[in-house]
Amino acid sequence: MQKHGFVKEHYFAFAFLYRSVDLMFVSLSLFVSTLLSDVTFTFQHSTLLFGSVLVFLYFSDFLGLYHAKRGDLFRHVALSSASAWSGNFIVVVVVAFLTETLDLFPRSLFFYWFGITLSSLIIWRFFLFTYLDNIRKHGRNARTYAIVGGTDAGMQLKEHIGNHPELGLNFRGFFDDRRQSRLPCERSGSFDEAIELARSSKVDQLYITLSMKAEDRINDIIFKCGDTTCDVYIVPDLLVFNLINSRVHHIGEQVSLSVFESPYFGSFHGLKRTIDIAFSVMILSLIAIPMLTIAAAIKFTSGGPIIFKQRRYGLGGKSIEVWKFRTMTTAENGAHVKQASKNDPRITPLGGFLRKHSLDELPQFINVLKGDMSIVGPRPHAVAHNEEYRRKVSYYMLRHKVKPGITGWAQINGWRGETDTLEKMQQRVEHDLEYIRRWSPWFDIKIIFLTVIKGFTDDNAY
Repeated sequence: MQKHGFVKEHYFAFAFLYRSVDLMFVSLSLFVSTLLSDVTFTFQHSTLLFGSVLVFLYFSDFLGLYHAKRGDLFRHVALSSASAWSGNFIVVVVVAFLTETLDLFPRSLFFYWFGITLSSLIIWRFFLFTYLDNIRKHGRNARTYAIVGGTDAGMQLKEHIGNHPELGLNFRGFFDDRRQSRLPCERSGSFDEAIELARSSKVDQLYITLSMKAEDRINDIIFKCGDTTCDVYIVPDLLVFNLINSRVHHIGEQVSLSVFESPYFGSFHGLKRTIDIAFSVMILSLIAIPMLTIAAAIKFTSGGPIIFKQRRYGLGGKSIEVWKFRTMTTAENGAHVKQASKNDPRITPLGGFLRKHSLDELPQFINVLKGDMSIVGPRPHAVAHNEEYRRKVSYYMLRHKVKPGITGWAQINGWRGETDTLEKMQQRVEHDLEYIRRWSPWFDIKIIFLTVIKGFTDDNAY
């Protein structure tokens, strides 16, 4: 029998320790907050702490905070920690308000307690993740895995795991009943040999990567794995394709796998909207005078309206009106829209300057407040361009699983401006889909930060 790692053998003890460290930080943070607020720790504070601990543990278990798996991303764990503590904090404050006990505590105490605890929960997890990544890269706390099925999906899985040594997974081999000549990879044995390795605890994890057509064979392997203590996972060849936020859903007693789905499920939708409102209000307060100046300049330098409203596709492919400062002598908004190009005669002298520095996009912060757009997301295209490229670029319409944005992952990677070739549009769409797959609040903030750092000037903007 293979000897399992120390952490795996003492899983329940470590799970208890995990919770205990969290509760220690929650308690210490409240005590420090009383000192900073210049109040004495009393029975009321103990009652507040006891109730908060119960609610926090509930939220933590609900969000799976203590059921983290090897391979979980730190940003997901950090977000779950922040969500658990924020949810608990809201409940505690609301209950204190409804029971008329809120006035027993100074407002500064809640401010300090929320901030110190949130920082502590995330920082200690960062050090834990860093430590585990380090020891796994050096071969400790490792697991052994085998792939059942010499398929493209299996080879992609092996490559992905190999690119992440911090997972601490050692490859045992590909196992398949087919002859070596029919396989795209080196075969290490048959299906039964893989199951025997699992039965004798010589592998910790089995990944079944057979074609979805091999339903009977997959069922047989799963049935035989029931006689082992090995962790078994199914990675069907469907996952080779361009899935968007695939997750397992339960529909009554049935299980389904989402193929194309928006990343803003549950509380994430509210979090995304909160970020949009906060940033757009802050930015609009800073650019109000520049916007008025630009509006006056447009009015005095050329005839016509100040704002150009163009129909574009928004969330779910629904038509929205996107606002821009008018930069052209024409206002095309029909079935055929010609993209702006270099030295385009339709662009006014002031319009060229505004487009070069993306100042024509400033009114779109009003679109964000209205809820039509987001600060970060795929750039919206004219309806005519959508109808053209959805027939030419695979998965093009998946861009509309999220709200269009003022800035995006494609734009800060240089794919903005005129798409005069199909390859340019394909690159833009690839980056947009990558953004949707990787979405998190931290990714949005990173893109906003990079947009500011890289500036608003681009040689491709005409």
